[in-house]
Amino acid sequence: MNVALGIPDHLNVRTVPIADPADLLARLPRPTGLAWVRHGQGLIGWGEAARIIIPGGEDRFTRATTWLQQIFATADIDDPIQAPGTGPVAFGGFAFDPKSSDSALIVPRAIIGRRDGQAWYTTIGDGTDPLTLLQPPTPPGRLTWSDGTLTAPGWERAVTTAVQRIRQGHLRKVVLARDLRAQAEQPIDPRVLLARLATRYPGCYTFAIDGLVGATPELLVRRTGDLIESLVLAGTAARGADPADDRTRADRLRHSAKDREEHDYAAAMVRDALTPLCDTLTIPREPELLTLPNVHHLASPVHGRLHTERSVLDVVAALHPTPAVGGTPTDTALDLIRELEVMDRGRYAGPVGWIDGRGDGEWGIALRCAEIDGPRARLFAGCGIVADSDPEAELAEAQTKLRVMQYALEG
Repeated sequence: MNVALGIPDHLNVRTVPIADPADLLARLPRPTGLAWVRHGQGLIGWGEAARIIIPGGEDRFTRATTWLQQIFATADIDDPIQAPGTGPVAFGGFAFDPKSSDSALIVPRAIIGRRDGQAWYTTIGDGTDPLTLLQPPTPPGRLTWSDGTLTAPGWERAVTTAVQRIRQGHLRKVVLARDLRAQAEQPIDPRVLLARLATRYPGCYTFAIDGLVGATPELLVRRTGDLIESLVLAGTAARGADPADDRTRADRLRHSAKDREEHDYAAAMVRDALTPLCDTLTIPREPELLTLPNVHHLASPVHGRLHTERSVLDVVAALHPTPAVGGTPTDTALDLIRELEVMDRGRYAGPVGWIDGRGDGEWGIALRCAEIDGPRARLFAGCGIVADSDPEAELAEAQTKLRVMQYALEG
């Protein structure tokens, strides 16, 4: 074992087809499991065959790719299925800010996958954890809530400052996040949160990776061979109190100059980032409306074909951070985020997902999520700020987004 990098000398990997496991999340044997599930399909994993904590720096995605290539190139792999997510897989989460060192990749010792009518079970190494429920999920009990880094009025003042900087011409958009803290009576079991999130938000990517749990609607990139997909989300409105109100809010979002401006920045950046990597790239001229149980989003689905061999992490490196979670221009927005948020986001709004030995994978943006540490939870929500942003309205939007994880914790 290379201790400095956490690289095993050799991995023995075996994938076999299995009967349909039904509810993937119910198969996680203990709270520390890994998950990436949407509409009942995806991957879960547990145990650790290998792990790396990735130092901060602009080259962190390259470091991660190099580490994985070393592991997978020397592995003895028996994989008769040869589909995305079979064979060895690494789950990972990267810090939002390149200056942060809160990034990790984990190759689990056991993986169950389910996709397009196929199901499989992958084991890595000897003495793999049993395919049984070792610890039943337990709800967290009574919760006590408290402010995060900034109070609500303090965060509104930060939004006011951001709007002033934008109107002064320093930048065009910045995404400001706020956090909220919860203390439970007993250690929080991520499996309880996953089950609640998957039930209420089946169209989102429900994930649990190294203490970060959530259900993100935003697909940063999916790579299947030379084909890639992405989904740009920017521009948000809360759902209405009744069908008529809901239609009014959705229509208002479609025609909102503020939200369209915010969305256009994000879509343009994705186009600029992916064009050099692709032979073909398709982005709609007009955004669609994505409706979730709690909000409407302006959404632009993106499809492309890579012109050279690149792993999904290579594409992640080209895309992160998008204006949907950072701002534009990127460097100016990052500096303003560090100044006004007065906190380290950690992996909130960073890339989260999985990659297999062929370079295929799915990575989302870690939104609608919480960091879990024993009985403590730290929730996050962010809003895109442009010249026409109203601090009170932005606070209301952030509170709407926070309710996703509040529901997951409270039930």
